[in-house]
Amino acid sequence: MSDFKHFFGTAPSDQNALDLFAGEWSSQPPASRADLKAGATPLFDDPRIAWAHHRLMEMGLAGGFTGREVLELGPLEGGLTYLIDRLEAASVTAVEANARAYLKCLIAKETFGMPRARFLLGDCLEFLRTTDRRFGVGVACGILYHLTNPVELLELLARRCDSLFLWTVFYDPEFVAANPVPGAKFSEEIAMETAGFPHTVHRFNYGPSLDWKGFCGGGEIYSYWMEKDQILGALRKFGFTDFRTEQHPNVHGSALMVAARKG
Repeated sequence: MSDFKHFFGTAPSDQNALDLFAGEWSSQPPASRADLKAGATPLFDDPRIAWAHHRLMEMGLAGGFTGREVLELGPLEGGLTYLIDRLEAASVTAVEANARAYLKCLIAKETFGMPRARFLLGDCLEFLRTTDRRFGVGVACGILYHLTNPVELLELLARRCDSLFLWTVFYDPEFVAANPVPGAKFSEEIAMETAGFPHTVHRFNYGPSLDWKGFCGGGEIYSYWMEKDQILGALRKFGFTDFRTEQHPNVHGSALMVAARKG
């Protein structure tokens, strides 16, 4: 963190806090704070949380996120945490392994207000392996495809959560064949078995993305991507029986949203 600006000669401001990570933010501030400048992606006004909230209620989870103990894995900069907090979850425990992303979450909490949220710095897999807490809803957005054993995450989440919201890109052979530039980042196909679930993963190499200070991918130089049917198959294997899904394009391939509940 030696590249931080250590002293500010201007009056205190929320913009000063955001500028500690100038050029590194992915998230645009909430629409209610259009006076502030950070990143360009509207994660603090992201429609995915509203989608999950309504799908969970459709499946019988009264109130959706409201009044629930929520576990969020990989909050990035706190955008989705902010939206869950606004839905009046009982609490949001958000676990972030990337130190710079964690500090940005703390800045976002102080700047935009998230009274129900607590951010924890550490590995979410280790958290799930060691905690005895149970959560009403687990949220894993943009994390599954950054792991080297994604099925382990799904199995561990199933131990601690009876309802789940998952958003992830997945390996789509048609997209890879039609898009040689992003497709070139995939290098091999590997057969794995985790927690009794046999599956195939595809190695994705981060390449030059690792050189950006704002990079918030996994801790390795590569990750393993799953195919859509195997993601859903793993969720079924670990006890989820009721699903709502939606698929949409993404610059890296096809993206999948899943709201799931156990029977």
